[in-house]
Amino acid sequence: QVQLVESGGGLVQAGGSLRLSCAASGRTFSSYAMGWFRQAPGKEREFVARISWSGRSTYYADSVKGRFTISRDNAKNTVYLQMNSLKPEDTAVYFCAAAFGGSESYNYWGQGTQVTVSS
Repeated sequence: QVQLVESGGGLVQAGGSLRLSCAASGRTFSSYAMGWFRQAPGKEREFVARISWSGRSTYYADSVKGRFTISRDNAKNTVYLQMNSLKPEDTAVYFCAAAFGGSESYNYWGQGTQVTVSS
């Protein structure tokens, strides 16, 4: 069982930065690939970024590539999403999720943290 708790969301002006954190419980955090997703009002949840269990491989949605960076610290059971050059269209609830091993299916989800970017 893995429990995920996101933090770091808030209100920021366009062009600004935020860093989201996702703290995981359990001793097997390093066995999971981790992902960030987001859901804007009235829209479906969409993929943002993913990092492999080792941290060596990362993947990004085209909409955030070059602006967002995903990273992890397995010693702290935490995954991060550094968001720079934020745009109003980045406004959404951001969720972290855990996928065991190399699976594409995410087994565990956090409750989400709100990010609002004002123009």
